[in-house]
Amino acid sequence: MRWQLAIMVSIAIAISYLDRQTLPVAVHSISRDIPLNNGQFSALQSAFLFSYALMYAGGGKLVDLLGTHRGFTVIMLFWSLACASHALATSFALLAVSRFLLGMGEGGGFPAATRAVAEYFPTGERATAMGVINAGTSVGAVIAPPLIAMILLHASWRWIFLVTGGFGLLWTIAWTWSRVGKPGAAVPTLIANEDADSVSPTFRWSRLFTVRETWGLITAKFLSDAAWFFYLFWLPKYLYDARGFDVKAVGSFAWMPSAAAGIGCLMGGGFSSYLVNRHLSLGAARKIALGLSAGLMPFVILIPHVAVSWAIVLFCVAYFGQQSWSTLVMVLPADLFPQEVVGSIAGLVGFGGAMGGIAFGEVVGYLLDHGLGYSTVFALAGTLHVTAFLIILACIPSVDPLSLKLFECEAAN
Repeated sequence: MRWQLAIMVSIAIAISYLDRQTLPVAVHSISRDIPLNNGQFSALQSAFLFSYALMYAGGGKLVDLLGTHRGFTVIMLFWSLACASHALATSFALLAVSRFLLGMGEGGGFPAATRAVAEYFPTGERATAMGVINAGTSVGAVIAPPLIAMILLHASWRWIFLVTGGFGLLWTIAWTWSRVGKPGAAVPTLIANEDADSVSPTFRWSRLFTVRETWGLITAKFLSDAAWFFYLFWLPKYLYDARGFDVKAVGSFAWMPSAAAGIGCLMGGGFSSYLVNRHLSLGAARKIALGLSAGLMPFVILIPHVAVSWAIVLFCVAYFGQQSWSTLVMVLPADLFPQEVVGSIAGLVGFGGAMGGIAFGEVVGYLLDHGLGYSTVFALAGTLHVTAFLIILACIPSVDPLSLKLFECEAAN
């Protein structure tokens, strides 16, 4: 049943990435009705990411309280309706409101996924399970460009949001009627006993802020997601503005980096699990895979300086490395923290990532509107993952379960 859960959650994550890609891919069509400059486009992404960040932190706590099944039901229903609401927008302000609501709903998705992994999977399988779940990001992003292009060829851009919102409602119905993730649904004894010594019903959420590993994960996610959200939201616009693509061309080529990202999810998590099962220490397995993933990211610096075919190849390399990296960073809370607070710590880490996306997105909009160009932007983005990896090495010297006594000691100090 735990692998059925991983697949169901992966589908939910795929729908979330389909929903969030609707605006970037359809931006040229939307701009004919609602004119948008680079600064306004950045502001729309910031509206999404700001509420996404808040709900990522709060959503983790919400899922810890409601449980995996009920929490996912509430979260998915809300974000699907928020996605559909874009179809009613007639101004920049209304688009921003819809974007804010979408981020509020989607912010709970990954904390719920991380809690599900901690609850249902033993240590040796967690990275693989997170890879399967995180691969949903790529499925949604792969589907988005050709699907949106097809809809735009036959209907108004407003139908895009109605169709994608409908997918989420269908998933909610299937999830509600399934037994997967419901309380009492066959949690393996191995997982129930594995973390027994580190779980305490009296653990206080505020103690997370006294732990060095918390700040290391938050800071690393702030930097790496700053680059990721730039790639995710600005790739279609870069192809429109800098490479002269039309909607049909974007639909034909923009899915390729996302397909590479899906492979990165599976290979990053699978490689780390392989190393663990070959009796390498958990810390070495995670850090070797993280280091290799971060090492791929500086190649994006070359993108503005090569032919468009090579630019697509380099985007594929970056997406592969990013999602391999992301899979491993998202499984670290389950490796380090007591199960009862995994949703909360994943929420705080995701909050840091979303805030990084806001900060860098605003910088990108400012730089482009002031004539500095994409070369400067890609030069900045190419350094962020390497810096994040160095921070993880400094703040997480050992990847071992943190005991409650450690938390109490650090809190007292």
